[in-house]
Amino acid sequence: MKHYFTKLFVLAGILLLASNASNAAKDAYYYQLKVYHLKSAAQETMVDTYLKDAFIPAAHRAGISAVGVFKPVTPDTAEKIVYVFVPFKKMDDILKLAETMAKDDNYLKAGASYLNAEYNMAPYERIETIILKAFTAMPSFAVPQLTTPKSERVYELRSYEAATENLSLNKIGMFNDHEVAIFTKLNFNAVFYGQVIAGSKMPNLMYMTTFNNKADRDKHWAGFGDEYKKISGLPQYQHNVSKNVTLFVRPTDYSDI
Repeated sequence: MKHYFTKLFVLAGILLLASNASNAAKDAYYYQLKVYHLKSAAQETMVDTYLKDAFIPAAHRAGISAVGVFKPVTPDTAEKIVYVFVPFKKMDDILKLAETMAKDDNYLKAGASYLNAEYNMAPYERIETIILKAFTAMPSFAVPQLTTPKSERVYELRSYEAATENLSLNKIGMFNDHEVAIFTKLNFNAVFYGQVIAGSKMPNLMYMTTFNNKADRDKHWAGFGDEYKKISGLPQYQHNVSKNVTLFVRPTDYSDI
């Protein structure tokens, strides 16, 4: 009888772990990162107006609590870039948002100049779209808790490319098992960590950390090095990043994040 109950407890533990793993996978957010490529100040103004007055209010009405809009800290003289971060609880919600907005009269009215722009007065050159799935170690996004005005903040958007899919998964495992905990311990104010499941630089992962200013950013990363050394030399994590692309961006005054 004793062995019978022992087996029951073991089985219950296995089922509980499986259930927790399943729930974690189900609860993971999906993120859409839209990258607007612009050439003129007029296009930038049109996109800003659309996002501020039409898209973000409509997204809020559709149940999306926060939308992030970011621009490079150091603008490119040849091309203007606007990054739009939208979190979704389910993959299907990405398509449903467009369908919902198409029926939103307030959105259609507020965004009319953007939505109905003529072919020779387009509000952008191209739009790049990246879809990500949140890491299990941080299955949902977070709004950073910072004290400085948005105009002074520095957000760091990183993309880690890998030579193969398996090596990219290895790096994601490194984040889930170690790096996310280090970032949290050192208060990096991460907005998200995500595996890119659709994009032009696959296989890769992306994440965003946030800071009060550049000095605050440098101070945080100086502290990260000592913690990272404890895991970076482990044999199972070698060669899992082939390219690191780091972008410094700042939230617009109308960004929720």
